[in-house]
Amino acid sequence: MTILCLVTTCAKQNTRDSFEVDEFKTKSGKTVKFHALTHASIRIEFDGMEIEIDPVSKLGDKVIDYSSMPKADYLFVTHEHFDHFDKDAIRFLTHEKTRFITNERCAGMYGSGEIMKNGDKMKIAEDFTVEAVPAYNITEGHLQFHPKGRDNGFILTLDGLRIYIAGDTEDIPEMADIKDIDIAFLPCNQPYTMTTEQLVKAAKTVRPKVLFPYHYGQTDLSDIPALLQTDGVDVRIRHYE
Repeated sequence: MTILCLVTTCAKQNTRDSFEVDEFKTKSGKTVKFHALTHASIRIEFDGMEIEIDPVSKLGDKVIDYSSMPKADYLFVTHEHFDHFDKDAIRFLTHEKTRFITNERCAGMYGSGEIMKNGDKMKIAEDFTVEAVPAYNITEGHLQFHPKGRDNGFILTLDGLRIYIAGDTEDIPEMADIKDIDIAFLPCNQPYTMTTEQLVKAAKTVRPKVLFPYHYGQTDLSDIPALLQTDGVDVRIRHYE
């Protein structure tokens, strides 16, 4: 059992600097905190490191005030769409030692970045590795949104804690190869990512201990916890609209 302790605290919503925070312990007792910023934007604290996933400053009427947060040590962007790739947010979070890790398209659009392609693995530190995994559409009529081979999902392994951040994807066959996941972030909104039925199928395939549905917009997720209860998946609905 990788997760030794599970603690959830909920902070006041819809302010610039208060977000729901979920806290976990790794195998050697290090703390990992997930801040639910918005939609696909996740702030992760791990052992003194700041990790930002798909930071976006403004989405609809929600504004994320990155000036209230520390600069990023590691910054991951899955793909180029405006709700994942925000040049201004990246610039604001970057300091001289920040490592920006993304796909080829985003690195080209930004003008810099370490490129990972599907299947690549990288050792960040002694207790921190990352794998880039496929993220794409499979439904006819939706294939143009996220073509196969262009975008990434990421698996972060932090001191043994395995975190699958799926990016914009449907329930693709490659999910069957994703094993031993402690925490998964799976998207759910049509026509760009998964239906609720696809999300349940993906969760049953990946079998994370904890599932955060994210990137869900106005999708009704109320049935998801019950549909995964017998599979032993702890479903946590946070403000990732």
